[in-house]
Amino acid sequence: MSTKKILVLLGTLILAAIVLTACGAQPGPAGPAGPAGPAGPAGPAGVAGVAATTELTCKECHNDTSIITGKKATWAESLHGSGTAFVEEGPRNTCAFCHSGAVFSASVAAGVTFDKVEKGDTNPTHQDCRTCHQIHTSYTSTDWALETEAPVKQVISGLTFDGGKGNLCANCHQARRYMANFADKTDPTKFAATVRFNTHVSNQGDMLLGSGGYGVEGKPGAHVSMVKDTCVACHMGEGQTHRFAPEVTACVACHADAKDFNINGGQEAMAAKLEELKTALTAKGLLDKDGAVVAGTYDEKTAGALWNYGFIVEDSSGGIHNPTYTKALLQYIIDTAK
Repeated sequence: MSTKKILVLLGTLILAAIVLTACGAQPGPAGPAGPAGPAGPAGPAGVAGVAATTELTCKECHNDTSIITGKKATWAESLHGSGTAFVEEGPRNTCAFCHSGAVFSASVAAGVTFDKVEKGDTNPTHQDCRTCHQIHTSYTSTDWALETEAPVKQVISGLTFDGGKGNLCANCHQARRYMANFADKTDPTKFAATVRFNTHVSNQGDMLLGSGGYGVEGKPGAHVSMVKDTCVACHMGEGQTHRFAPEVTACVACHADAKDFNINGGQEAMAAKLEELKTALTAKGLLDKDGAVVAGTYDEKTAGALWNYGFIVEDSSGGIHNPTYTKALLQYIIDTAK
């Protein structure tokens, strides 16, 4: 090997030794950080936390006052709270709208009227707090808001009941049928009276509007046009009692000297006239001893008298809901009962 090649090889070995020695030494200090790289994609949103409050809103209703218990006590005395019809009628789709609290609430929310309910309630309940109020939607006192105050287009008459808070009541307190529904199929001048020859004992909204009687033209009474919140104002009063019995205190706003519901002797006179007509219709064999319609097929005028008699009785107000219309219905019966 030539001297030149030996020197090159020796230099290479020395350089390799230096490199190997450097690799085994301690690392020097870190240099300055380089520029930040681009931000990565955002991660998924976390679970929302509970908003902080200064006090529990539940206490607005659930406290040591009678704000709930007082209403529950009077409600339990009412037919809404003590009646038993919900047990038999609630499971039927044709009845559940008014006889099942849950179906009523769901139907109102869906904009469904009583004649459009497709299924009954297999576990029906009374009309209770949740039926009429928006319970536990905000967990504050706004839960006392009514399920609806929207005007009600009556299913049979097509008229609109617009009575403020009383609109909630009118969803159920309206007729299910008029006398025209009983017209004989072969002779429309005859009417087939049966045990159900009535409005379904739910005609208060119709009476207030002056509709539903036979052969008489009516118009809305003063208790619709002049009383704010209609049914609620008269049957619950300022204290909002849930017994639903009418309150004389609600009358004094218009009838300052009212001591009872027999204002100016009107209710007493109407009751006497109705009893007189009951006797006359019974004598003609049109009513039985209990005041129920004797089933049969009747001409228009006779059927109308029976219908109007029942219409007044079913309204249960003794004429108060619409005195003028009630008097006109009575006159129709008088003309027939002669």
